[in-house]
Amino acid sequence: MNNCVNYTMLCDFYELTMANGYFQTGMCGQICYFDIFFRSVPDGGGFAIAAGLEQVIQYIQQLRFGEEDIAYLRKKGGFSEEFLTYLGDFRFTGDIWAMPEGTPIFPGEPILTVRAPAIEAQFIETFLLLTLNHQSLIATKSNRIVRAAQGRPVSEFGSRRAQGADGALLGARASYIAGCAGTACTLADLRYGAPAGGTMAHSWVQMFPDEYTAFVTYCKLYPHSATLLVDTYNVLKSGVPNAIRAFQEVLLPQGITNCAIRLDSGDLTYLSCKAREMLDAAGLTECRIVASNSLDEYIIRDLLLQGARLDSFGVGERLITSKSEPVFGGVYKLAAVEDAQGNIVPKIKISENPAKITTPHFKKVYRLFSRQSGKALADLLTLHDEPLPQGPLELFDPDATWKRKLFDGFEAKSLLVPIFQSGQLVYRTPALDQIRTYCAAQVNALWDEVKRFENPHTYYVDLSQKLWDIKHGLLKEQGKK
Repeated sequence: MNNCVNYTMLCDFYELTMANGYFQTGMCGQICYFDIFFRSVPDGGGFAIAAGLEQVIQYIQQLRFGEEDIAYLRKKGGFSEEFLTYLGDFRFTGDIWAMPEGTPIFPGEPILTVRAPAIEAQFIETFLLLTLNHQSLIATKSNRIVRAAQGRPVSEFGSRRAQGADGALLGARASYIAGCAGTACTLADLRYGAPAGGTMAHSWVQMFPDEYTAFVTYCKLYPHSATLLVDTYNVLKSGVPNAIRAFQEVLLPQGITNCAIRLDSGDLTYLSCKAREMLDAAGLTECRIVASNSLDEYIIRDLLLQGARLDSFGVGERLITSKSEPVFGGVYKLAAVEDAQGNIVPKIKISENPAKITTPHFKKVYRLFSRQSGKALADLLTLHDEPLPQGPLELFDPDATWKRKLFDGFEAKSLLVPIFQSGQLVYRTPALDQIRTYCAAQVNALWDEVKRFENPHTYYVDLSQKLWDIKHGLLKEQGKK
């Protein structure tokens, strides 16, 4: 997201028609509560990762209708002059709570809640969803890939395959939050501090009279960061031997042993094993082997299971687009309104599809951590004014709703933190490295069973008894109509 661009008009047009309608009917000041949540984890995983809050904050702070915007709406027709005058002074004056970036998140629980006058709360829907959906999707996919690499560094290489400039830039940011070691996107380093790095393209090798000359030249130019791409012609017959020769003639006499080769095609398991033998035989035991070429978490996992001798990975298109499941299904739903006396009136959306039935009311989300192991045990949704949950608690088993599990010996942590109060920012946005460190710690607090790629354990997310009673009371009431 370009910090200099005002994205106020990046909205679905019906946000404006509804806003005009609220204004015309005297409902513009009606206080509403909206939740953002998602219904299923991409790739059948056990959890997702929240990302994009920093860009939401920037958007809210820049929310302004300019003269050109208002002139455009006047030309479109259908908007009252009084409403257009109102937009000239439009600012967000409400409250927002959100889960910090890097937090593992689960279906059905609010990851962001808005309390604001109807026009304001409704209008920001589109941008909030596109921002949180995109970055949470890429962060979730990136973390799967990072975990598959089993501690080996993963670099994001996907800018040229991303869906647009913001897809590349913010995708690189999200990937770094989720554990990638760096990115090939220079602007992501300049703007956000996600470390940028790179090696060479095949064209570099082709530009020189021969492969050896290309390698030697690169080593002379970049002796402390020499990674040579060895598959332009023939990996084992020329690529690796020429790389070894260049390292021995240029780097070793300077006492430099930090070097690498990159494999970008072929049977990566076979080639990496053979290359490792050749490098070790030449005394280059510290030379690393980097792999790229349409990788994802499953390919990386299989390569390592097959015994591939790989030290790091560059992952592009399947990360930056989350190719296997490129949509994060976050939604923005009304949960409550306030009456004239300031009482919160819960609202529910009902569907013949049970997964689309919303959970009403103004809510808090608590994560229960075991005092013994420090692991996350379950999440509990409560009414906003319920006291901090204490053990023991009985929660429904999400895989078998007729069965309950008793939780005790836990500490409860509230996950939704204040971001805006009365339109004023009250949250201090952490540095990107802090978000990344927090994310790693929070993922580490999940049980391995939840982190499986296939058939993960379904994490417990349940409602407090009070919230459950309200939800099912509304369902019963609607069923009588």
